Amino acid sequence: MTDTEKFINNLIPQIFPLDKNAIDAASRYQAALAMPPGSMGELLEISKRLSGITGKIHNTLSKKRIIVLCADNGIAEEGVSSAPQSVTASQAVNMTRYLTGMSCLAKHFGNEVQVVDVGIKNDYDCPQILNRKIRRGTDSFLKGRAMSRSEAESALKIGLELADQAKCDGISVVGVGEMGIANTSTSTAVLSLLCGVSADQITGRGGCITDKMLLHKKEVIKAGIELNNPDKNDVIDVLSCVGGFDLAAMCGVFLGCAKNRIPVVIDGYISIVAALCAFRLSPASRDYFFPSHLSEEAGYKLAMRELELAPYLNLGMRLGEGSGCPLAFQIMDAACVLMNEMATFEQAKINDSYLDEIRGEKPSPCAILRCVTPPSAGSNNNELFSPRNAPQEPTC
Repeated sequence: MTDTEKFINNLIPQIFPLDKNAIDAASRYQAALAMPPGSMGELLEISKRLSGITGKIHNTLSKKRIIVLCADNGIAEEGVSSAPQSVTASQAVNMTRYLTGMSCLAKHFGNEVQVVDVGIKNDYDCPQILNRKIRRGTDSFLKGRAMSRSEAESALKIGLELADQAKCDGISVVGVGEMGIANTSTSTAVLSLLCGVSADQITGRGGCITDKMLLHKKEVIKAGIELNNPDKNDVIDVLSCVGGFDLAAMCGVFLGCAKNRIPVVIDGYISIVAALCAFRLSPASRDYFFPSHLSEEAGYKLAMRELELAPYLNLGMRLGEGSGCPLAFQIMDAACVLMNEMATFEQAKINDSYLDEIRGEKPSPCAILRCVTPPSAGSNNNELFSPRNAPQEPTC
C-alpha cells in the first residue's frame, strides 16, 4: 500500500455524521420563530444542516472561497469538444482577473477565488494561479489509462490539502469549480461506470457541440470505457482510467471539507460527479454538500438522484467554473439570517397557542425555548453546542 493510499484510507474514518443534537435544537428553535411552521421551506433545512455541521444554532458564513481546479484532459484530442485546449489556460488566468462568469460574480459578492493548476497543458504567466501541477494534462483514455493510479491518488491528496488550508484560513464555506476542456467527457465516463448507465443516455453537449460531434462523443466515451474496463466499485480506479486531474482533485476537496466540517457547495455537472465520487468513498460526506443549480447536462439529474439531493436554483445555467457557487452562498446566507435575526413568537409578542393543534405538541415550543434567543453583539449564545467526535484541527 502506497503512502497516498494509507493517507486516503486514514481519512475516511475522520469524516463524522452531523451533530444530531444540534440539528434537533435548531428544529426546536425554528418552531419558536414567528411564522407558520415550515413556511420558509428549504432555507430552514439549510440552516439545520449548517447547525449539524458547526454544532451551533446561530451561524454566520463570513468567509467564502471558491476553489477552482484546472487541468487539461487528453481525450480532447479525440474531437469531443468544440473549444481548443488553450482555453483552459486562458480562462484560468482570466479567473484571477475576475473576468469570467464565475469570478465576476464572486467579486461582486465579495467571495474569494482560488485558482489551482493541477494539470494545465499550455504555458501561461500568472503567479496568482496556485501551482499544484501533476503533469501537463492526462492521456487520452481512448488509448489507455488517462493517468496512473498514483497520479489519481496525488490529485485526491491535493484536494484534501486545499480543504485543510481552507480550514486554517478560517473559511466558512467552500464552493468547488473547475476549468478543463473536455471534462464533460471524463465526467460522463466516470458517471456511466459508477451508476451502470450507458453513455448513450447521459452524454450531453458540454460547451455546445453539433449533433454529429455529440454522436462521436458518445462513441469515444463508450470505447474508452470498454478499452480500460475499470473496476466500477473502485472509485480511484475509475478516476485513473477515464477521469481527469481536475475531477480527482475536486473529489478530494469534497472529502476534505467534510473531514474539516466545512459546508461545501456543488456547482454543475463536473462538480456533482466529483461529489458523487466523494460520496462513494465516504457516504457520510454527503451531509456536508449543498447543491447550487440545476445543470443542463443530461447526466446531472442522475448524479443528483444518486446523492438524494435537490438543487436550489433552476436558471438554465451550464457554464461550470463554479458559477453556481456565489449564488448558492447568498441562499445559505439567507438561511443564516432567518436564524439570527427573525423574532420568536415571544419576542414579537404573539400568543402562538393557536398553532398547538397544528404542531401536535403541548406545551408550545416557545415555553421550551425561553432561554434561546438570537445572539447579541459580543454574546456567547452562539456557542451552545460543539460537534461530537470532531476531528483534530489541521496543522496550519
